[in-house]
Amino acid sequence: MKTLVIVESPTKARTIGRFLGPDFEIVASMGHIMDLPKSRLSVDVEHDFKPDYQQLVDKKKVISELKAASKKADNIILATDPDREGEAIAAHVKEVLDEKGKKFSRIVFHEITKEAIDEALKNPKTVDENLVDAQTARRVLDRLVGYKLSPILWQKVRRGLSAGRVQSVALRLIVEREREIEKFKKEPYFTIAVILKKGSIETIFELIEIKKERIEISEKLSLYDGEYKFTKTSINPESKAKEIEANLKNKDFLVSDVAKKEMRRTPPPPYTTSTLQQDGARRMGLSGRRTMSLAQKLYEEGYITYHRTDSLAMSNTARDQMVNYVKSKFGDKYLPKAPRFYKTTQKNAQEAHEAIRPTKIEVTADKVSQDLGGQYAKLYEIIWRRALATQMADAITESTVVMVDAGKGEYTLKANGSVLVFDGFLRINPLALNDNKLPEFNSGEKLDFVSSISEFHETLPPPRYNDASIIKTLEEKGIGRPSTYATIISTIESRQYIERTEGRFSPTSVGLAVNDFLVSNFSTIDDIPFTASMEDGLDEIASGARKWVPTIREFYTPFEKTLGNVQDAARVKIEVEKTNEICPLDGGHLIIRIGRFGKFMACENFPKCKFTKPFVQETDLICPKDGGKIVFKKTKKGRRFYGCSNYPKCDFAAWKIEDIKNPKENMDTEKPAKKSSKSSSEVKITATE
Repeated sequence: MKTLVIVESPTKARTIGRFLGPDFEIVASMGHIMDLPKSRLSVDVEHDFKPDYQQLVDKKKVISELKAASKKADNIILATDPDREGEAIAAHVKEVLDEKGKKFSRIVFHEITKEAIDEALKNPKTVDENLVDAQTARRVLDRLVGYKLSPILWQKVRRGLSAGRVQSVALRLIVEREREIEKFKKEPYFTIAVILKKGSIETIFELIEIKKERIEISEKLSLYDGEYKFTKTSINPESKAKEIEANLKNKDFLVSDVAKKEMRRTPPPPYTTSTLQQDGARRMGLSGRRTMSLAQKLYEEGYITYHRTDSLAMSNTARDQMVNYVKSKFGDKYLPKAPRFYKTTQKNAQEAHEAIRPTKIEVTADKVSQDLGGQYAKLYEIIWRRALATQMADAITESTVVMVDAGKGEYTLKANGSVLVFDGFLRINPLALNDNKLPEFNSGEKLDFVSSISEFHETLPPPRYNDASIIKTLEEKGIGRPSTYATIISTIESRQYIERTEGRFSPTSVGLAVNDFLVSNFSTIDDIPFTASMEDGLDEIASGARKWVPTIREFYTPFEKTLGNVQDAARVKIEVEKTNEICPLDGGHLIIRIGRFGKFMACENFPKCKFTKPFVQETDLICPKDGGKIVFKKTKKGRRFYGCSNYPKCDFAAWKIEDIKNPKENMDTEKPAKKSSKSSSEVKITATE
């Protein structure tokens, strides 16, 4: 009889099938086959929070196929992903298929290669109950918060809303940042530079001191998520800048110091889930969810190691592959003097995992592009470069700082230069440094004044979060875990609590109302240190240091008390934006509301008047194709873009403002969404987690 191997996805099954012989049958569970029913709480609060896991109705056919396959096998190998969720899937599959005489074993591997599969088969294990308990605790915790809080939001804010444990904290970060931006007062300042000449060569020097006092000032803002710093100069108002410029014209400029220093630049560590999502956003413009979707496919096709990890470890085999590759392609001088190791600083990182890296370093992005397509290849390439760079030599630059004295100590100016001496790991980095070579200056020599440059600036408020910065902050604060970041963001976005404009997040009126209610009445749940401590508790459950039931009880007892107290809380009013447009039915003003499908316009006299119309957000930009107005639109997947208001007569579209000023022939992959046949009115939304 054959040995049955059960994985989550058909792609993973197909890839593993290439490495196993005819004695194995590989089938996919298609993800979870058991879960908590959505129609009720499904957690017995009175009896140790026992979860009522049920077989999923839409997995009935899959379960039947799994049972049929298991009857033909004596040995069943559970080969789901090597994390808590994968362990829970393995436990549920075992529960459904367990029959007398069946032998189950659990194998884990962090890359889908023949070597890794063979090694895992040599070292079978049992299902790790601690990991299952940790996943159960998270599931129960999130269900209690979601299903107990959501009805409160229906009563106190608006029907159809829902709340989540970690999502609420992410929303709070975005709201707090928005309010800091609103409170921020711009401050004007000036910078001054002087162009000086040595022979025929001109160099720009920046004014940094006046009478030996630095003109650069650092200011701090107290944000909820830490201090935000900005820098300005003490030169203000404009009359002061002009006075300094006039004085500089008549001064003697002498080189006071020339300092040269060799600087070594070490390659960054290999990717973790968090840093991959951050670079996916910065370098490819991807959401965290899209980055993880691409990485999932790359993993299942056997191109990269497991993509849900917070470890920086790398196997000796992988390191040897990379060293040999560097040596053969670039020569010994591009190898570091000793193998390079990176220490994981993330608390409770799973060191048994590896960092994200290619499974075979000789596989290039071109091969991935042929097999999967361009976007997969681009993500693979940044993973490939980042991993290979860790086993390459440091880059060496020569840094030069030239100081100039003007007016015998009245003014001090500075110029910085750098030259790449040895490229090292930058040999494979497309973002290599550009040389900024200065002329050879000698201390004491006189330079000639050419002109001065005075520039007006204003201090800028802290930027709104984007995918990269919110993920970085969540990781730094210990909110969620690597596999949850993308879901956290997509959840509050799909609930219409936040909206994305040119890749940056801002809260909607609904999001503001929900956040204010939760902060006022559930400060513990909506608190960063508390949420981080809960993550620590889940990690301790996973390691066997804590039991899950007492952990949940410690949370639920005060939470239940707060639920009772909040019944008397005041209802939160959602601020609705009034427009200048008039309702054609009763003459009332149209207001902007947020429903299931996003923003729409409705009469202020609702429910007496039920007039609605689509909301179109205009810009001040003109279509370069036909001169129509540029408006905001959304793709089928909800991604915002700029489009011509004369669509479909004019099909111009762009992702960014820069693309409107410099139009391309096409956007990239997605096209504008077709209008939904559904009404834009609000609909009932069931409570979710």
